[in-house]
Amino acid sequence: MARKYEVHIDGKRLIVGEPPKMSAMPHKWLAFRVENVDDVERLVATLLQQTDLKGAYAFGRDTEEVWEWFKRGYRLVHAAGGAVTDADGRLLAIHRLGCWDLPKGKVEPGEAIGAAALREVREECGLQRLKLVKPLVETWHTYVRNGPQLKCTHWFLMEGDASETLQAQTEEDIDAVRWMDDAGRAEMRRDTYASVQVVLNAWEAEYRHPA
Repeated sequence: MARKYEVHIDGKRLIVGEPPKMSAMPHKWLAFRVENVDDVERLVATLLQQTDLKGAYAFGRDTEEVWEWFKRGYRLVHAAGGAVTDADGRLLAIHRLGCWDLPKGKVEPGEAIGAAALREVREECGLQRLKLVKPLVETWHTYVRNGPQLKCTHWFLMEGDASETLQAQTEEDIDAVRWMDDAGRAEMRRDTYASVQVVLNAWEAEYRHPA
């Protein structure tokens, strides 16, 4: 199966992959065949300018070629984070800048991605006894900071010890750290980012704990 890329741009979704079935097109979505990098730039501009659009599909002769064209407009940043589960099947979440989120942060130069994920969870949540289980999913989103940035966050399944004291990293604007049960994750879904929803879906598929 050909690879598919999903990018979150200002709250909207761009999917780079195979052409969608028109009969299954979501409401207020755009399907756009691209032939070169200029077409990709026009598609992104249209997605951002038309406020009624919720998302777009980009497809062409080759998915990887289209994806490379898209990436040309951004500086690539790598981050890593953890979907941490305790013995009771709860998920560790943080509250930052008014939204529920999952612990993550930038990968330092020369740092292994898995090591970065563990470090970020320890720093942001105060946990030390963590076990890295396996890679879970990658998410992509754009933002502007000294120019347009494209961030790839590598998420890992982890196991944590709920008997440890949680400590929010307040200098990173985190005001709460909490183990989320089914009700907590339902609350989290109402007040989190689209890219985090992707991680929640992957985590729930792994643990079969639908919220």
